[in-house]
Amino acid sequence: MAPIRRLKRVAASQPGFLNLKSNSGAAGSPGGRRKRLNKNKKKNWNKYSDINDVEGFLADVRLQERTTGGLLSEKSDESLFFLDAGPPKKAQLRVVAPEEKKGRNGKASRPLRIDLILQHDSLIPPPKDVLAYQLPNAKKLRRIAQKAEQLAAKGVVPRRQKRLLNRQPLDGTAKKAALEANNNPERAYYDIWNQESKDTSDPWYLQQTGKKRVKRPVRMNEKPSVLPAVEVIAPGGSYNPDFFSHQALLQVAHGVEVKKQKEEDKIVKQLAVNREHFPTEETVFREQVEGLVEEEHEDDAANEEEEGVAVGAIVVAVKKTERQRKKERAEKIKEQRRQAHRVRSDKRQQLFQLRSIKTSIKQQEEDTKEKQIKRKRNQEAQKAQPRRLGKLKFQPQDMEIQLSDELAGSLRQLKPEGSVLKDRFKSLQKRNLIEPRERAKFKRRLKLKYVEKRAFREIT
Repeated sequence: MAPIRRLKRVAASQPGFLNLKSNSGAAGSPGGRRKRLNKNKKKNWNKYSDINDVEGFLADVRLQERTTGGLLSEKSDESLFFLDAGPPKKAQLRVVAPEEKKGRNGKASRPLRIDLILQHDSLIPPPKDVLAYQLPNAKKLRRIAQKAEQLAAKGVVPRRQKRLLNRQPLDGTAKKAALEANNNPERAYYDIWNQESKDTSDPWYLQQTGKKRVKRPVRMNEKPSVLPAVEVIAPGGSYNPDFFSHQALLQVAHGVEVKKQKEEDKIVKQLAVNREHFPTEETVFREQVEGLVEEEHEDDAANEEEEGVAVGAIVVAVKKTERQRKKERAEKIKEQRRQAHRVRSDKRQQLFQLRSIKTSIKQQEEDTKEKQIKRKRNQEAQKAQPRRLGKLKFQPQDMEIQLSDELAGSLRQLKPEGSVLKDRFKSLQKRNLIEPRERAKFKRRLKLKYVEKRAFREIT
């Protein structure tokens, strides 16, 4: 309906158009009634507002910008008009554009229509990407550049430039010699797979650019344990071992089990109740009559109160006389002199004990060396033992051993025992590579609900 109404409005605006309807009811007629409109609401703005002239003007402006690159009113006459001097003469040479290609006859070939369709025909330049021109910390960099210009105007050299000027120049002879060696066909063979890489770059440049390798700590090259990754079992653990080797391994396993049994017996003994602590008939009778006899307790309480009064009495200090204080002072001075005389006499006696003192010092040094050797021996032994890395203590794996009647005569009759995965896991713990762990306990959050299915209910 909107295009039809617009078409009628355009036709009615023509000078030779005659309206068939009477103007008696028109809004502009003197006798007609004007239509009352409410333009306070936004929905009535486009409905009852005529903006065709504005849209036409904007469309004309966009067309001029696409075709000529701007408004025609702003263009010069030389860019819009040219002087027609007649047809060109044959002698004049036609200038061929570099984009045009010549065919076989020497004439310029026209571009394909598909290329013309895809060609950009608008003279409006594409909008600039603002983000492409933005730089991170542009304001800060601009401020730094301005400050550098001000310092350069004053003759002040920046710190970085001072470092570059203070650097020692590199020796150019070594570089020249290296180039000569590379150009020499008789130079030594260079192994590209060699792991040793010689760092010939400038150390200052490597340090400033962050390309210098960090020195590896010596402690990281040491292994956490001296134990091998795979421990070889004793000869008695073979599928067909020697009798004595098997008996020796059984003896070791027996010692392990005896040690475990002793630890269990020790725990049971500690948790056991002593027979002296068991109640007797006398203790049971005392507990039963507790609180019935009160006279003895009252007498004991009265005696304790009297003792407390006697003990808690205030003691008045007796004031000393001048003679007593002088006597104490003299005794104190005598005691100090006596102590000093004893120290001097001990030092004089030590002069005659030099031989025994030297002997004692030598004995102390020997004891210290023995303790150091013992401490080193213990440290070396501790390297082969698992350390405490977590809250759990390392528990060694049970020995996998067969009794004499369980030995197999051949590999076909041998039964596999143990787990390779568990053995490797225990080995990692024993070599201090991972901490001892235990299996997480599964705790069900919700209770299981048993439901009887319909099929089972029909059968029962």
